[in-house]
Amino acid sequence: MKSTHNIQESALPDAWAELQSQANHEDLMKPESYRLAFADPEFLLRRETRGIRMQLELLKPDLAQNKVGIEHTIVVFGSARFVDREQAQAQFQAAQASGDPTALARARLALQNAEHYEHAREFAKLVALNSAGHREADKLFICTGGGPGIMEAANRGAQEAGVPSVALNIVLPHEQSANPYVTPELSFKFHYFAIRKMHFMMRAKALVAFPGGFGTLDELFEVLTLVQTGKAKPVPILLFGSAYWKRLINLEVLVESGTISAEDLEIFSYVDTPEDAWRTICEFYCLPTAKENFCPY
Repeated sequence: MKSTHNIQESALPDAWAELQSQANHEDLMKPESYRLAFADPEFLLRRETRGIRMQLELLKPDLAQNKVGIEHTIVVFGSARFVDREQAQAQFQAAQASGDPTALARARLALQNAEHYEHAREFAKLVALNSAGHREADKLFICTGGGPGIMEAANRGAQEAGVPSVALNIVLPHEQSANPYVTPELSFKFHYFAIRKMHFMMRAKALVAFPGGFGTLDELFEVLTLVQTGKAKPVPILLFGSAYWKRLINLEVLVESGTISAEDLEIFSYVDTPEDAWRTICEFYCLPTAKENFCPY
């Protein structure tokens, strides 16, 4: 007798059907009721189930990226407060018309920082266009935190090149929604900063840090520490905007004070143009222009 059962068939649809059927039973939705464990929010949000929630946050974005063939990313960090040149110019004109010196000072600063936004946008477009011709397993995709500012600029550059990009957002007290340029099916939200950081590093083939605040510094120094201690493989770590970074942090002091080795300063590089950043990454991975000579990572 010929069997009609498929050994490859998953049992998950049955669990989903059971969950949907029970959702219509009022008594089964009460906190103390006899509910399915995975359908019980009070249970899943207990202190004791934190490990399960962390595992789910690790697994969900990983499976989604595997499904569409994203294996290698270039992570772009930077301030969430920068706007594009057009918006900065509009702010400047409005400030000039108002005659408010405080507003004018802020608008001048926004114009200055808009250059970082445009550089991040151009860099992401450069990565997307140059990577598009390679075979699927060797493509590089832009990955950001999914928010505004530099993150928006990088997702925007990839979108303008017609290439998807990854967004790893975080739940904050003041809600941060995904920027309008993220690829919806690759936009993920996290509760745990630690798991989000793991996802930044899991596929990262390079990290580009644009000028930013505490969050950018936190992400940058964690990556530097992981590479320095051998917990992560060496990747290009690029500080974009040498004038900003050298004015903000004098890392030579660490060598002079004996708190790091002189070789540790070789973990990162300064760059000032999108072309310099892309060239540094290509040299690190021996990525020639010609597709037929492509060196896999």
